[in-house]
Amino acid sequence: MDLNYSKEELAFRDEVRGWIAENLPQDLRDKVANYEELSKEDLLRWHRILAKKGWVAPHWPVEWGGTGWGVVERYIFEEECGYAGAPPLVPFGLMMCGPVLLRFGTEAQKKRFLPRIYNGDDFWCQGYSEPGSGSDLASLKTRAERRGDRYIVNGQKIWTTLGHYADWIFCLVRTDANAAKKQEGISFLLIDMKSPGITVRPLILMDGGHEVNEVFFDDVEVPVENLVYEEGKGWTVAKYLLGYERLNTGRIGASKRELARLKEFAARQPGDDGRPILEDPRFRDKLTRVEVELAALEITNLRFLDRMRRTGQPPGAEVSLLKIKGTEIQQAITELFMQAAGPLARAVRPADGAAGFDRFTGVLAPRYCNFRKTTIYAGSNEIQRNIIAKMTLGL
Repeated sequence: MDLNYSKEELAFRDEVRGWIAENLPQDLRDKVANYEELSKEDLLRWHRILAKKGWVAPHWPVEWGGTGWGVVERYIFEEECGYAGAPPLVPFGLMMCGPVLLRFGTEAQKKRFLPRIYNGDDFWCQGYSEPGSGSDLASLKTRAERRGDRYIVNGQKIWTTLGHYADWIFCLVRTDANAAKKQEGISFLLIDMKSPGITVRPLILMDGGHEVNEVFFDDVEVPVENLVYEEGKGWTVAKYLLGYERLNTGRIGASKRELARLKEFAARQPGDDGRPILEDPRFRDKLTRVEVELAALEITNLRFLDRMRRTGQPPGAEVSLLKIKGTEIQQAITELFMQAAGPLARAVRPADGAAGFDRFTGVLAPRYCNFRKTTIYAGSNEIQRNIIAKMTLGL
């Protein structure tokens, strides 16, 4: 096992770092640094800059616009983007639906959807969770009844991230209510969000932001050609997709950036004794523990990459380790920011026009609240531990 970068990989890292420094718009960099809400236009602007460079979908095959990079180069690119403070690439099209279509889609589906995903012409969202069917996803109740060359979809999805921006949604739906096992009889459909019968309602989060939604389907007609893979085999598609989703939830580069920022903030912020809180032994102990855990997470990620580099196999169930520890670290950093700010961390967003220190401390509490979700999305961490116990440890 080799966890060190080669000279070629280090040169590649420097190339990526230099290009991002020159091409990441300063206003987008500032929005990310200040924890400001990113609009649909903000997200798509960075997407299209990368698409023009040919770097927006490194993991896709070259014939569909991929870069031909190996797993290490892809990892370096993602972490450099995170460390630089680039806006996130919305994963639902590029990292989820795209790989699913490449693996399970028909040629007609690939030609229809992949170029538009690549160029940012279609904005996608995910229709998985339902009221009562989140961690136990196989208990979903949204149903699709085939009538001739159409499916008629009825039901509800919830926690639909950025659904209010989306042009398309990929959904798990139940096409056979009498299947012997609840994982059977589920199908994977691509649905145009402009279809009659779809209603999107906002869900306002603890931080006051509109990020997620509930989506209702009332007799929504979906062409049969929008079925991905086989009817009743959607669970196979879902498991494949979730492996890629969880591989991207560690966000090591972004956590490194936030940890460095936390150190700078704590070095300037006075504690109860008037000295910088960074000099408080208890605070330093907590910060050091997070830093050690982040280093261990990075090494674990490199181990996965080395195995994928050698075997060419996709990530297995043990990738849940990255999701568990990565999201716990993200939460721990927001908690330490709150502790460092103390009573200056406000429970509401800063007023319009606030700047500098007032603006920064004013977003710490909303950000802390927002990051409570990280250990729940992409399958709660409790479920991830069950997956590891069953699939990896054989318990």
